[in-house]
Amino acid sequence: MSVADARKEVYEATASTSPTPVQEKRGSALLNFFSSFLGPKNPLAHPANPRKHTVWLLDNTAYQPVNEETDENQPCWNAEVVACIFETEGRRDVGNLVAAIADYIGLDGDVGGDDEARQRITERVQPFLNQVSPARTLTLQVPMSRRAQSHRLDPSDRNGIISQTVDMGNVEMHDGAVVRPRLQHFGDEAVSMSTTFAVPEGWLVISDIDDTIKHTMTLEPTGIIRTTFADIPEPVAGMPELYKYVHAELFPAWFYLSASPYNLYPFLHDFLDEHYSPGTLVLRDYSWMDITGLIKSFTEKTEEYKVDRMEKIQRWFPRRRVLCIGDSTQMDPEAYAEMYSRYPDWIHAIIIRKVKDVAHMEEKNAPARFEKAFEHVPSHIWTVFEEPKELYNFIDGLGMEDQAL
Repeated sequence: MSVADARKEVYEATASTSPTPVQEKRGSALLNFFSSFLGPKNPLAHPANPRKHTVWLLDNTAYQPVNEETDENQPCWNAEVVACIFETEGRRDVGNLVAAIADYIGLDGDVGGDDEARQRITERVQPFLNQVSPARTLTLQVPMSRRAQSHRLDPSDRNGIISQTVDMGNVEMHDGAVVRPRLQHFGDEAVSMSTTFAVPEGWLVISDIDDTIKHTMTLEPTGIIRTTFADIPEPVAGMPELYKYVHAELFPAWFYLSASPYNLYPFLHDFLDEHYSPGTLVLRDYSWMDITGLIKSFTEKTEEYKVDRMEKIQRWFPRRRVLCIGDSTQMDPEAYAEMYSRYPDWIHAIIIRKVKDVAHMEEKNAPARFEKAFEHVPSHIWTVFEEPKELYNFIDGLGMEDQAL
């Protein structure tokens, strides 16, 4: 079937003899959805419109790719650009969902006042209700030299997401340099992102977020909903200071790897920006339609998801020395141990927070659990802690590696 025939069938399936504006909009949405399966060469894709679309550009880290034939890093810089595109018009009313969440968590004054908490719920839940916009293209401008580079991004997929590797060429950038790419044609209120450049060698930190550096109460459904939507996010005591110390000692590239859905990007990005070192935030690329779905995204198949994302990071930075930081609520020990079994020269240290402020953690915190997870990982590689102050000597030991090289 030709594209023209497909377009005709979609139109006939969604239009009446005299289509109403609602029917026309629905037909257009269906057309964009189905055409999003056509991939980068989609002839029906259109540029995103700043008057009709909201776009998020996710911060990223630029790397120098490895030549598979010579196993050497190439001088050019690449970066995976991730953009999320939503329809600005026709946003669903959040009132019913806000009321449902407030009732679910038993909202009262102890979260800072009903009005303030309900406002936070409204702001954080809205991205879950925004209609995604498939088959939309963007043009990214990267200020790499006197004249900014221009890169056309492929059409968004059926989830309204663009994920594309951009080649920025062979330009001289020092480790830790930051530039701010922005969208072309999006007016004075520029949609922008931060791109941090990381050379092939050095340290790299892969850190979990929930219950590692932010109180989330992952094992308690009510706790997940409350801390995600209603509460002011609270860092785990002592962790911001520890991460500042890690940054000063190791000067690593930072990756924050969470099982949270991408709709929470603004919320989590703001939290990290306030309390922790800047880095690339990696989230699940699917959303949810009910509270049960959100809870599942935090707890189901987290090991497989994290291993998959760490594989990608390993391909970008195979020569970096990696420090993994996680906690005992999910499958962080097992995921990090699996990555060590695959790349023992890549994973140099694993740190696990033993979570004590969540109920029913006895089995997950049992020594036998950690011994089994790390049975094939040397004992000097991994450690379990309760208080961040226990880790400073461990971090000092990692810093000694740099002096030995």
